[in-house]
Amino acid sequence: MYYGNDNQDFLWRKGVMLTGRKSTGGIGLVLAQTPHRFRGLDTISEIIFIFDLVLFICFCSIIATRFILFPKTLKKSLSHPTESLFLATFWISVSNILSQIQIHGVPRCGPWLIVTMRVLFWMYAAMTFCVAVGQYFFLFTGKPLTIQSMTPAWILPVFPIMLCGTLASLMGKTQPPDHALPILVAGITFQGLGMLIATFMYSAYLRRLMTDGLPSPNTRPGMFIAVGPPSFTSLALLGISSDLHLIYPSYSTISGITHPEIIADVFRIIALSTAIFLWATAFWFFCIALVSVVHGAFSREGMSFHLVWWAFVFPNVGFTIATIQIGDALVSEGVKWVASGMTIVLVAVWLLVGCTHVRAVWKREILWPGKDEDHDQ
Repeated sequence: MYYGNDNQDFLWRKGVMLTGRKSTGGIGLVLAQTPHRFRGLDTISEIIFIFDLVLFICFCSIIATRFILFPKTLKKSLSHPTESLFLATFWISVSNILSQIQIHGVPRCGPWLIVTMRVLFWMYAAMTFCVAVGQYFFLFTGKPLTIQSMTPAWILPVFPIMLCGTLASLMGKTQPPDHALPILVAGITFQGLGMLIATFMYSAYLRRLMTDGLPSPNTRPGMFIAVGPPSFTSLALLGISSDLHLIYPSYSTISGITHPEIIADVFRIIALSTAIFLWATAFWFFCIALVSVVHGAFSREGMSFHLVWWAFVFPNVGFTIATIQIGDALVSEGVKWVASGMTIVLVAVWLLVGCTHVRAVWKREILWPGKDEDHDQ
């Protein structure tokens, strides 16, 4: 890692925090929720959480140092048509950390952390909404992008605000009803915003695949990003629906409902049905990405490590957790075992990509002067 010049190298995308760091946090979330557990698994999840925090602090410090030494690079990175997309991964990392604090910290701390999480949720929602509006505004008014350059990374600016739904689904059960209700409503609102924007982007993405074919083999792992929005929407709906019985009908109701005691049950049924067809959509994108990567790996051009390889992990974190929650909702041991198998495979892929990443850095194949490994992303 170097600081020798003030070009575009080693900014948001190459800060690794945006790729490996969010994937590491995602593994911690999966291990904390996987259905078939063994003694010590909670400890492993907590260790990964601490490791994740250390990585976050280190990479934030590195990127901040870069911007202090070369102030112009901040403006360049935020105005660059592809580099700026990866600013969103900073906020995805923040969401991961807040989610892990909710899982590991809230049950062991006093009411002060519940209040703190509530404040942080609204701060996160406000800032990520500004990011979603601001980044797309800069993209709309900056250098024109072509449909040939379209990748699932165009979804990234709206990804952080969409994760408000995931965060709300974790927080709802621990917040007092008068605070839980607005948090859950905000979670549904922003999850819907993110999913709809992603759906609009999918049309451009599929058009690009139909008219220009698959991306270059080295960047095909980025196709897994498309798995994320339907997966995280699925798990958010299921998580939020499981908490509504704490609010309806004991605390609040909905106008025009003559039997408020069924509100939570009706929403749960709708949420489960929606989650299943969203899961199927995610599975289709997963299969397309997997077949494309395998095809690229055995092509004449072959594949070498790029930072986009971390897309093997994070989008599939949401896919795995969605499968876990569908299994819980259906009370299906078979689905739960599938989810446990997915967890094992995901951890193995995380370790493989991590080792390959370290090897690439050690051999000076990436993050080194003259190595513009992301020029085609």
